[in-house]
Amino acid sequence: MTQEHFLNNVFGKTDMTKEEKAIAISKFKQVTFEKNSFLLEEGKTANHYWFIQSGFIRSYVIDTEGNDITTNFYSVGDIVIDWPSFFLRNPTRENIQALSDCVCWQLDFETFQELFHSIRNFREQGRTTLVGSYFALKRHSISMIADQAKDRYLRLVKEKPHVVQNVSLKHIATFLGITDTSLSRIRKEIASE
Repeated sequence: MTQEHFLNNVFGKTDMTKEEKAIAISKFKQVTFEKNSFLLEEGKTANHYWFIQSGFIRSYVIDTEGNDITTNFYSVGDIVIDWPSFFLRNPTRENIQALSDCVCWQLDFETFQELFHSIRNFREQGRTTLVGSYFALKRHSISMIADQAKDRYLRLVKEKPHVVQNVSLKHIATFLGITDTSLSRIRKEIASE
């Protein structure tokens, strides 16, 4: 019952028929990840993607000086996927790690291909999700260059308040391209306004 309810919400905004949704949903497998466990590690090829039912996940890379830099946060309802690794079948440069205990719905590459080629509305939903992810990535890349750190933080608070409330400031700071100290200063500044 939980599977239908949660994934029906995920696929609810699509043009998929009730029958198409039932077929797609039946292919997903519920999996759990403990806090700090990896969904995907650098150097491996992504063979799955996940929708998050509960919990928080982040992706990160290790920079040239050995620091881990957060590239994205994921929470309830989000799709967790390394697009290039999954579709191009290349080893990833990112790590994807659970920040809390998580319940996810997993789909493997072969099953995805089967659904993609047999259900037109599943394919369209996938394209829409990919385009949305690309726009978010592009917006973040430009923001890192063109916006003040305070504005980047305020956008994150507005767009993902649940992340700001539940994820360590260290991870948030690296995602914003600033130090923990700068983030603390920005937060104090905002609180005093």
